Amino acid sequence: MDVFCALDVGKSAHHCTALQADGRTVFDKPLPNGEPQARELFAHLGRRGKVLVVVDQPAVGTLAVAVARASGCEVAYLPGLSMRRLADCHPGTGKTDAHNAALICLTRRRVDVLHAMLKHRTPYQPGHEQAA
Repeated sequence: MDVFCALDVGKSAHHCTALQADGRTVFDKPLPNGEPQARELFAHLGRRGKVLVVVDQPAVGTLAVAVARASGCEVAYLPGLSMRRLADCHPGTGKTDAHNAALICLTRRRVDVLHAMLKHRTPYQPGHEQAA
């Protein structure tokens, strides 16, 4: 995966955080809940390579999920219980849409790094996350 895009979905807007595989932020701001805006974002991210879109509430984010798939992005779901457990690991930080989107994105990126380490039986090497 080249880009990890997380959506903390909402009824009128989603907060979107997108990271490249090396951890650099590509996008981090609210995304209006509309098809043209989502198509534009996913096209922009797609120019950077293969995109994985992760949502925390697929039922509320149905339009974003459909547009992501139609744009050639892969889509994954981070269950609410997992999201709550992740938030518990970051005490003292307020629950905001931006914070939640960043947690979703970082978690998925780390899962891919862990998967690559297990698959290739290699130890973690900072700066080599793209091996996933």
